[in-house]
Amino acid sequence: MIVRSTIDRIFESARVEEVIGEFVQLKKAGSNFKGLSPFTDEKSPSFMVSPVKQIWKDFSTGKGGNSVSFLMEHEHFSYPEALRWLAKKYNIEVEETERSSEEKAQMNERESMFMVSNFAKDYFHDLMLNSNKGKAIGLSYFRERGFTDETIKRFELGYCIDEWDNFTKSALAKGYDLKYLASTGLTIVKENKQFDRFKGRVMFPIHSMSGRILGFGGRILTSDKKAAKYLNSPESDIYHKSKILYGLYQAKKEIAKQDNCFLVEGYTDVISFNQSGVENVVASSGTALTPDQIRLINRLTKNITVLFDGDAAGIRASIRGIDLILEQGMNVKVVQFPEGEDPDSFAKSNSQAELKEYLENSAQDFINFKVSLLLKDSKNDPIKKAGVIRDIVSSISKIPDGIQREVYVQECARVMDISERVLFGELAQLLKKGLQEKNKKNRQQNRAPQDPNEPPAEYFMNQEQVQMGLVKGGVVSTQKIDQLSILENEIIKILLLYGNEQVEFSEEVINVDEEGVEHIETRKYENTVSAEIYVHLHADEIEFSNVLFQEIYTEIIHQLNQLEKLDIDGLINHKNSDISTIVTSILMEKENPNRQLSDWEGQNIEVKSVLEVLAKGVNDVVYNLRRVLIGEKIEELMNESAKDPGALIDLDIIRNYTSLKMRLFEKLNRVV
Repeated sequence: MIVRSTIDRIFESARVEEVIGEFVQLKKAGSNFKGLSPFTDEKSPSFMVSPVKQIWKDFSTGKGGNSVSFLMEHEHFSYPEALRWLAKKYNIEVEETERSSEEKAQMNERESMFMVSNFAKDYFHDLMLNSNKGKAIGLSYFRERGFTDETIKRFELGYCIDEWDNFTKSALAKGYDLKYLASTGLTIVKENKQFDRFKGRVMFPIHSMSGRILGFGGRILTSDKKAAKYLNSPESDIYHKSKILYGLYQAKKEIAKQDNCFLVEGYTDVISFNQSGVENVVASSGTALTPDQIRLINRLTKNITVLFDGDAAGIRASIRGIDLILEQGMNVKVVQFPEGEDPDSFAKSNSQAELKEYLENSAQDFINFKVSLLLKDSKNDPIKKAGVIRDIVSSISKIPDGIQREVYVQECARVMDISERVLFGELAQLLKKGLQEKNKKNRQQNRAPQDPNEPPAEYFMNQEQVQMGLVKGGVVSTQKIDQLSILENEIIKILLLYGNEQVEFSEEVINVDEEGVEHIETRKYENTVSAEIYVHLHADEIEFSNVLFQEIYTEIIHQLNQLEKLDIDGLINHKNSDISTIVTSILMEKENPNRQLSDWEGQNIEVKSVLEVLAKGVNDVVYNLRRVLIGEKIEELMNESAKDPGALIDLDIIRNYTSLKMRLFEKLNRVV
């Protein structure tokens, strides 16, 4: 367990914009930063980061919090893992107490798989550098490929000895569970026997964007034709090949800095480019490019340059990925290496300056590349040329931005010497067909049979309601619970933003003169907002219906009344991520890029400041909360009477509650 003093140092050092900037391309937006959500596939940025408040908010999903909560959401870290990651980033020594056996048992399966994978990475790397067999076989292979010791260390390359269970025995001896050795694919278990999956292979650890080990790629060193040249970890809870890009961990900063990402095919392509000084490069690891992989790059840059080797057959097999890149609204260029060369070999046979010059001068937009590639086969055949044009227009139709589509149509018309009118006609047909297919798919989904155990769609809450804690089992239970949660959320909001403000309040006092006549006087007094709210709620013994709101309320009142200071950071950095999310949502409410201006804001009409109307706001929310609770009580009594007509229900109680409710309506200036 990490000690409190270390946690405090981590929170003091961590800068939310720096942490998130490693995963998302952020651009300045006033005093804040904004970017594309890393949790959804969005085209317009709705992800906001506040350096002043040290919080983030994703308005497309409702998620929010601090640096730790971002790592927990994005990288699926546990709370301690997120703290350790930040400690490593900011060079903070982690002081922690020994984990109890109970704490170890509570570690979830994903954490255990990550621990096993990290052990394997260290084991393979250390074995290659420090054992005779490792140095003679694994290390010599990488050095023969021209990789320096610094490069080998940076990519944490390793070697698995060519013995059936050398690694497995070592892992078991260190106390790692065979269950997780098998679930990560490091060990193959058959009946009572265990085998090392990667025996006799040099190892390429595959990192997540934050540096955690997700899986491995292993290359065989023998000429065994029955064995696969490259072998990857099998799919697991932590390794999904279609959602991973090799080298992204090492490349992410340079991709954002250069505002461009080079996309290659293999591990050694990435490593050779890095060693040659071109670090903004990632690999699809031999798989066909997927939308998930493209979206990873999209968080860091809108520009991708696809690098193809001189093998024409390989290019045609991979060219489909260009359409996927265009479909994600990204800009794509293509570089083709000379025949017989690939990124790895070209980087080794040319200097850093020559490599960079070639990449810059050889980059083509996708139209020119497709034309140069496909027209070679058409050989002036009009039918084949028409097919090439349709192919290019089909790619243009994938682009979501209308202006970009028009520019590319004009370029295609120029290159292919064909009228724009014809191309626009073809494009319109493709767009219409795509829209029809999309509508058909939507209709089919809407006609899907309703699960009898699933509530109707209109009962599901939207994301903003989820943030306010209105969800009960995924659905809205009643409108009254809805009203209560909205009012409770408003009270928390007032306390967070203005709890320590000194405000002038007023109350009506009834005095009776000597003749027994009542006189209503207005008494004015000063009080803090938190004390005023506390007095009202405590007098009526009101507790919040939402457990999270009650916990936040109790903590705020304690801080303001006892410590006379609200520790916002303590709530933002709360260990309970749900509390952190609620607090962040309130603090970032005004930063929502989709927020609609009020009529007054939209017309630039000057209105009173919040502090001028704060007293009324406090009274209104408290009166409304009482009104809703009293309404619930009246309905409860009436329902009891309806269920059991013979029950003795005190009508005076109902009349008193109703009278009190009417007085609250008067105080709120509401007509009943």
